[in-house]
Amino acid sequence: MAKTATLYRMVMDHHTCPYGIKAKWLLERNGFSVEDHHLTTREETDAFKAKHGVETTPQTWIGDDRIGGYTAVAAHLGKPAKSDDVSYQPVAALFGMMALMALGAAWIATGQPLSILAAEWFVSFSMCGLAYLKLRDVESFSTMFLNYDLLAKRWVPYGYIYPFAEGLAGVLMTAQILNVVSIPVALFIGTIGAVSVIKAVYIDKRELKCACVGGDSNVPLGFVSLTENLFMICMAIWMLTKSVIV
Repeated sequence: MAKTATLYRMVMDHHTCPYGIKAKWLLERNGFSVEDHHLTTREETDAFKAKHGVETTPQTWIGDDRIGGYTAVAAHLGKPAKSDDVSYQPVAALFGMMALMALGAAWIATGQPLSILAAEWFVSFSMCGLAYLKLRDVESFSTMFLNYDLLAKRWVPYGYIYPFAEGLAGVLMTAQILNVVSIPVALFIGTIGAVSVIKAVYIDKRELKCACVGGDSNVPLGFVSLTENLFMICMAIWMLTKSVIV
């Protein structure tokens, strides 16, 4: 027997509800034949809400049972809702993209699929990407940063300066110019950051969110933030070693 669902959603000249589109797609993906009813005006939508005693659209019925909006449909079909739990997904996505970008750019520059330049650019690209995530909302980042950074706790402006410093060092290291600026900046902020994370997480045993990917993340403070800082330290030492050898 075919499964059917009835869906009411806003489809207006200047607005089509995205959750209505997603609800229809999700139902069809799970084998439902959807009776798709469009609410084409604000008046029609308000009348529908009043009639059924609901506050939002879309609304879905399966048989005589009202399921509700997109989130309720997803739950009814056993799809997990977006979680507020800690997640490493933002970091994995960023480092994955930076690695692919570095490999691609270095291949064009050197003609080799793997090279030292690819490794260097992976670190410098990652610094730029992480700086960008912080710069989207410097205020939120600086507030979260104050939870654990030792220097920011003593001098609040450092929390505002940090993402600019990280971005500057990343750009200069990508271009491999002005080492006299990029090396001390990366070494300074990386060392302070590493010491701060080690103290907060591994000595004080505090459970905090990491500000490394911005002030709105659910990434736990620990390995990721420590890795970010160790990358900067190692990159600074590597660039210094290269400049001395040359």
